[in-house]
Amino acid sequence: MGRPRSRLRPNALARATCLAGRRSRYVAASRSYTATVARSTRQGSHAPYPRNVPTDLTVRERVLEAAYSCVARYGIGKTTVDDVARAARLSRATVYRTFPGGKDQVIREVIAWETGRFFGRLAEAVAGAPDFASLLEEALLFAHRAVEDHEVLQKILQTEPGRLLPQLTVESQRTLAFIAAFLVPYLEREQLAPGVDVAAAADYVARMVLSHIAAQGRWDLTDRAQVKTLVRTEMLAGVLAQV
Repeated sequence: MGRPRSRLRPNALARATCLAGRRSRYVAASRSYTATVARSTRQGSHAPYPRNVPTDLTVRERVLEAAYSCVARYGIGKTTVDDVARAARLSRATVYRTFPGGKDQVIREVIAWETGRFFGRLAEAVAGAPDFASLLEEALLFAHRAVEDHEVLQKILQTEPGRLLPQLTVESQRTLAFIAAFLVPYLEREQLAPGVDVAAAADYVARMVLSHIAAQGRWDLTDRAQVKTLVRTEMLAGVLAQV
């Protein structure tokens, strides 16, 4: 008996293939983001604790999982390398061999790692967007909700803002470049307004996205209608030839 034929019509099958490709690109991008930050850091230098970190992860992943768990329980200031090593079920020396910069490097890379995981989740939220404007709308809706619901982030912002905010400022520069680069191929498919450069448009939109995630201002980012208005009247006005 031959293989059963797909019930999807040609157009639907093509769309399903396209969506799968978008998801894979977002997930790959999130992994690339954390790997890039890890390399640059080396060159420049949830659950209650103790958490049983899976041993089938790489050493680096085990340390990051453990560090995230410790920060979630103790906060940034009180987390030590010894805590992380114990939670990861690794020796202190192994942690230092993997992260020669010690606690400071571990914290930097945990933030980058969690940022990468955020992009992976974002992929699922925006993969089905039919056009660039809709993609931005879904991204803002998801990002605002994800930040508000992130228990560890909200806890640290309330208890240790002085320790976290400088790290987020540094990370935002990497994030901005990453988002702008990611937006370029999508903008290349759009008809831009006369005189608008793709790279400059990507940088501008990326800055607008980050700005509104950090502070929504007068817009209610839980209201889909308001988000649509924001994207189409402010973020993309003057960028696309027609919104």
